[in-house]
Parts: sequence; C-alpha cells; structure tokens
Amino acid sequence: MASTSQNLPLLDCSVTFRHCGEEQHPLLSQIAQTNPGVMALPRVQCPNHPDACLVEDYRAGDMICPECGLVVGDRVIDVGSEWRTFSNEKALKDPSRVGDAQNPLLNGGDLTTMISKGTGAASFDEFGNSKYQNRRTMSSSDRAMLNAFKEISTMADRINLPRNIVDRTNNLFKQVYEQKSLKGRANDAIASACLYIACRQEGVPRTFKEICAVSRISKKEIGRCFKLILKALETSVDLITTGDFMSRFCSNLGLPKQVQMAATFIARKAVELDLVPGRSPISVAAAAIYMASQASAEKKTQKEIGDIAGVADVTIRQSYRLIYPRAAELFPPDFKFDTPVDKLPQL
Repeated sequence: MASTSQNLPLLDCSVTFRHCGEEQHPLLSQIAQTNPGVMALPRVQCPNHPDACLVEDYRAGDMICPECGLVVGDRVIDVGSEWRTFSNEKALKDPSRVGDAQNPLLNGGDLTTMISKGTGAASFDEFGNSKYQNRRTMSSSDRAMLNAFKEISTMADRINLPRNIVDRTNNLFKQVYEQKSLKGRANDAIASACLYIACRQEGVPRTFKEICAVSRISKKEIGRCFKLILKALETSVDLITTGDFMSRFCSNLGLPKQVQMAATFIARKAVELDLVPGRSPISVAAAAIYMASQASAEKKTQKEIGDIAGVADVTIRQSYRLIYPRAAELFPPDFKFDTPVDKLPQL
C-alpha cells in the first residue's frame, strides 16, 4: 500500500487535530474566529475518505486513515519529554535531555552547546585533529558565579528561606562580582553577606550568627563584607527592631500567642522608655521573652532562650536587669499573670 505526504505541514502532536466530517477541534474553532485566514490552510484529511477520523501513531509519527490505512501525514513532531521523571528521582540524573533552565544571571543565558569528544573515524580529519570542537566553553566568571549560586541555594535551604530571597541574593552577588569592588575577598564570604542583606531587604532579617552557622565563613568576615557591599552598591538596609525576631523566636520556643504578644509589647515599651540604651535588639527581645514567659505558665530558662536567639545567658541577664525595675509598666493591660510582677526573678 502506497503512502503519501505531499504538501502536508508538520504537525505538533501536543495538540490533537482530528477531522470528522464538519466537526472541528475546539482549538481550530477558536483560531477560525480570531484569524479567519488561518483556516484557509490545507486540511489534513484522507483524499479517499475525507470524513474519516484520522488515527495518530505516536510511535511512528504517522497519521493514518482508519478506513483504508493510508498514511496521510508522517514525521509528526513529538514535543514531549523523552522519559518521565518522578519526584523521588530528583537527586539522580535527569534523563529528559532538555538541559537546565535558562539562567539570565549568566552570560549567554547559560544556553550553550557542548560537543563531546569524538570516538569514531568520522570525527577526525586526515591529520588526526578533531573536526568538531567547542567554540565556547563556560568562562571562569560564569563558573565562579554558578558555584556561588549553588552555595547561596544551599545556605537558604538550611534555614528555610523562600525562593524570592535566593533570587535577590543572586542578583546582589552578580552586581558585586561584576563591579569587582571586593576583589580579594572570598566568594563564599560575599555570598553570605549578600544573603544577610537580602533577608533584611525582604523584611525577614536573620542574625549574623544564623548566617554564620550555615556558611563556612566567620562572623567577623561576613560583617566586613556586609559593610563593603553596602558601600559599593550605594544601598542601605532598614534598621532591625525587636519585632523582626520576636515571632520567630517565640515560635521556635513553642510559646503561645499571648506570651508572644506580651513579649512584643514589653520590648517595644522598653525601647520607648529608653530603658535599654545601646543594647542590641536581639538581646532586648530575648530579655522581653524571658520576662513574659516567667510571668506566664509557659516558663523558659535563660539558656533555652539564649540557644534560640543566639545570645549568651549573661547578655540576657544584663538586659533583663535594665527593664526589671519598671516591669509593672511594661506588661499589656489585658495580660493574664500566672506569676505576679513582684514575684518575678530579680537575677
């Protein structure tokens, strides 16, 4: 049986085009309404049985008439992935053969073609030189940025940061790297400082100790890069307050909402009354959480709070001693005391 495919357009098998008499695919009807000229194109149909519903053979890439077996269209394009990739196979090599997603932060969008080394005789010329060579390989700057992006993603995963912070961190690192204003500094230190800045700019600040815990850089080096980056990019970050950390610290300590609201009120009131001049907002927040928890049924020790907040016990005690004399003024009016103010620990 002869087959013919004269004057037939290539078909995209992701959309099924089947012609049964006057019945049209819904997509074809929509195209006809928006652009009538498109429907003037030749229809794919069997010349002997124009009303027959064509059968698509995805394996062979053919469109066959079920009445007479005529191959009406061949070489139908399959745009689907070659193999399926399941969620539990992410750690393994992806067999879809479509490459990585485009990365606009890298030069050329990271869409390059690498030609592997040939093994057959057709891959070499008469002098033994390879016929096909890579005109362009990944530059050293792209390689450095790619390694930094991987490190940023790893650090963000360790402290459960969302994707928007990772993207902002990548952009900050790219700006700093292209300016070459921090030459001589380790890329890991710059990446850690960029992550710290991105967290503050996105309104979810993390402490230097938290960033240091997920990176391989010292707190002092991250602090130096932080100041240099702000100066190089001529940008600024909002000042951190006690409220930026309160909900996270209380949640990690397992404290109820009432204690969290009381601790937030105590810290804000202490700052307004200027009871803690020169104290870090983190240490003030830790002291406020300690006071609120001691007045409630959910009591927490200084060590438990210090482990979560990343401050020493002595630092909490020093801040607590500053706010204790006026403790009666610091609690919200509707707070339900389990321990009266005069029975709070004096330290």
